[in-house]
Amino acid sequence: MNKSNEPQTDATDFVIGRHAAHETLQTEGAKRVNKVFIQEGLKSDSLHALQQLAKAKRIPVQSAPKNKLDTLSDHGNHQGVVLAITPYAYAELDDLFARAEAKQQPPFFLMLDGIEDPHNLGSIMRTADAVGVHGIIIPKHRAVGLTSTVAKISTGAIEHIPVVRATNLVAVAKELKQRGVWLFGTDMAGTDYRKWNAKGAITLVIGNEGKGIAPLLKREMDEVVTIPMIGHVQSLNASVATGLLLYQAYAVKQGSGELP
Repeated sequence: MNKSNEPQTDATDFVIGRHAAHETLQTEGAKRVNKVFIQEGLKSDSLHALQQLAKAKRIPVQSAPKNKLDTLSDHGNHQGVVLAITPYAYAELDDLFARAEAKQQPPFFLMLDGIEDPHNLGSIMRTADAVGVHGIIIPKHRAVGLTSTVAKISTGAIEHIPVVRATNLVAVAKELKQRGVWLFGTDMAGTDYRKWNAKGAITLVIGNEGKGIAPLLKREMDEVVTIPMIGHVQSLNASVATGLLLYQAYAVKQGSGELP
């Protein structure tokens, strides 16, 4: 059993937006929903479908004024629906390995060192789910966790991909290497990502947009890959860079038969 992390939960949270709400109600996430708030006066097929889905699962549905939904969603784009949920649960590292084993695939993990923008994390989760990543590892401190904004931007991916929240990423990196997983970091100087051999058990490590991967964590990398750029701006948004690298890994793994 991995000791470098432990189940953590955030304060009571909310899922906002019609797509994210529908995805939550259709998955195991429905068990965490305490109440569905629908904006009074709004009528649409999608809202009606959400109400029917909630009622079928015996989840209370309440009509509420727009200003209440604005408050619950912290003035986000709730589209007339907010789910009150119990906190998101974090996974254990062993859960990620078990998920890979259940799919009979080599571990394919993503480690995010200091991603602070919930929009970036949500977007990254969407891509990670799309390419078959078995789980994401994030730090407990100085990084965004699983929030309502992350859930909305992920458009439901948060319900499908487990996230480990670790106290010490360096310790987790060492454990991954002991368990046969290769670590690939990102940096301005490194192997061209188009030549990256992403076969086998791997973890892609993405650093903070401003500072990159922390020095102690970078020492644990087996190889560093880079995305060549010829323009004036020499850095990419974290979610964009992660998307490029994940799809490169996906292409390599699909070509080798590791992924369908």
